[in-house]
Amino acid sequence: MHRTQVGGALLPVGDVNAAVSAFLRTSPPRLRWDVDFDFDWSGADANRLTDGERSAVEFITIIEDHLPGYFALYEKNFPVDDSVDLETFTHNRELYHFTIRWAQEEDTHARALERYQVAAGIAGADELRVSLAQEGHKTFDLPYTDAVQFFTYPLVQEKATQIYYQHLRQVVGDPLLREILVRLSKDEARHFSFFADMVRLYLQRHGDAVVGPIREVIADFRMPLADTIRGYWRWALKIADTARYDHTEAYDHLIKVVNRAVDAKSDKVDELISFVTACRVLQTT
Repeated sequence: MHRTQVGGALLPVGDVNAAVSAFLRTSPPRLRWDVDFDFDWSGADANRLTDGERSAVEFITIIEDHLPGYFALYEKNFPVDDSVDLETFTHNRELYHFTIRWAQEEDTHARALERYQVAAGIAGADELRVSLAQEGHKTFDLPYTDAVQFFTYPLVQEKATQIYYQHLRQVVGDPLLREILVRLSKDEARHFSFFADMVRLYLQRHGDAVVGPIREVIADFRMPLADTIRGYWRWALKIADTARYDHTEAYDHLIKVVNRAVDAKSDKVDELISFVTACRVLQTT
């Protein structure tokens, strides 16, 4: 794999360690869950779902199953090998403690949704593997050059995903699927908290220097795979008819992070808050 070190300012290693340690403490062994042992798969029943709910399950399975592509993005931009100097390696190695746990949890989400589809009768195992592979082998990339952007994007994405899972679990007819969505939404909330911590630390350490890169993320934000899944926007509108699907709901949470990070706001920070607010209003009217 070609290695490139992301540009822009990096956080001090101590800050990264603090954020990673806080995240890891949110998932002690007794609170972790397992696909094979924590659900009664015999109770899965797609007959309890509407066509829209089935479609939503299929959609989010594809999104979660693309985990290898998401993880590869962090491997590429925050490499842990001799392509970077020792100081950068130390920073990236601390971040890796998070990304490896995050990847394991997201892969568990993909396995749970795949298992549900098969157990509920939505799809056959072989058929589903092939359809997921057709999407999964497509390259996922983000057009960013600054490190802070690789935390801002998932801050919004993870919170938007969490919110959608909460909306979806309120309407689905199968109790087992509701149980799965509860587990997934709790994990996504924890992931959001890590990325929120990182963005907060960037704003506290680097102030106005990271405002522009953060703004760029919001200016052209798209949820994962929006440019690779065939018929993505039609599908997104369809699942939104089943349960509210609006990534801009997460913008309010980004604004809260900015407000908490900065006591005395500069003109640039004020403009950022106004811009994010305007994007939220524009896309919901």
